Amino acid sequence: MQLPNLSNYKQEFIRQGISTPLPTVPFSSVGLLGVLPPPPSGNTGWPWTVETKPVSEIMSNGLPWPKISIVTPSYNQGRFIEETIRSVLLQNYPNLEFIICDGDSNDDTKQILEKYSPWLSFWQSKKDRGQGHAINLGFSLASGEYLGWINSDDFYLPSCLENIANHFSKHSSDFIYGNALTLYENQRKISSWQGYIVLDRYLRFGGLIASHAAFWKSSIHVPICETINCAIDYELWLRLLPKKVKSHFKAPLSVVRIQAQSKSSHNRYKNLWKEDYEKIFMVYGLPPQLRSFLYYEFRLVQKIYRKIIKKTELNKLKPFLQNYSWVETD
Repeated sequence: MQLPNLSNYKQEFIRQGISTPLPTVPFSSVGLLGVLPPPPSGNTGWPWTVETKPVSEIMSNGLPWPKISIVTPSYNQGRFIEETIRSVLLQNYPNLEFIICDGDSNDDTKQILEKYSPWLSFWQSKKDRGQGHAINLGFSLASGEYLGWINSDDFYLPSCLENIANHFSKHSSDFIYGNALTLYENQRKISSWQGYIVLDRYLRFGGLIASHAAFWKSSIHVPICETINCAIDYELWLRLLPKKVKSHFKAPLSVVRIQAQSKSSHNRYKNLWKEDYEKIFMVYGLPPQLRSFLYYEFRLVQKIYRKIIKKTELNKLKPFLQNYSWVETD
């Protein structure tokens, strides 16, 4: 699969007058909630009327907080993107670069981006070649020590970035992935999703990592494959993660929203998913098949792993998300 050169994207931004490194998100020791635009009427809880308590500007180990760069690709998600933006800004993380690349939306996305522009490191709303291209554009500008992306209809949970920075500081990890929550928008229900143990030989199974709860060192970053439309993260993990040190943060870091226009649920994406998997299988081969030794090994190992790791304590999160009912399943 042909991959783009992110340096070329960065040089094009520089030719347009964009200076790098980008400014970081303004930090306040009292938090940003009081200075951000007020939430839409009727929206309460996280991340509307609640914020993460700001941390001190120095970590407990005496070092400054590492820079984290978050990229959000967007297209016509005006209904949800404000929640995404606030969930990043209200982390109140002291060294944050937040980049949004919107594909020239024709809903109210641009107005929302304008409204929050004083707190964004960079944003643009221009036609692009799809989600992968938008993410690559964002990462071409990123200068953080650690990277992550979150889609414009998903959102981070309180203290996500603080937890990730602390975890990186205490573990020799290249890549950290967490548990997550799944929000079913139409039913207004939330369920928990617990991550798997991720070994190189299990990467081909797919579905092991929630992209919205994944962060990695910028030193290992590779471009997104722009010819993949839907299975972007699956293909990326197959290239990014072999021989890298991976660590599971055993608590929820983010929320993925299942809504009518989601790629994972809308019928119009069905053929694109099929095409993606055909491309991936041509390059990497078919995933382990039913009745193969690796298939049974994988199922047994994951079953044991999920029994021995500490179960997520959701009661700490429920006060932040009171607008939803909870489904007590994994």
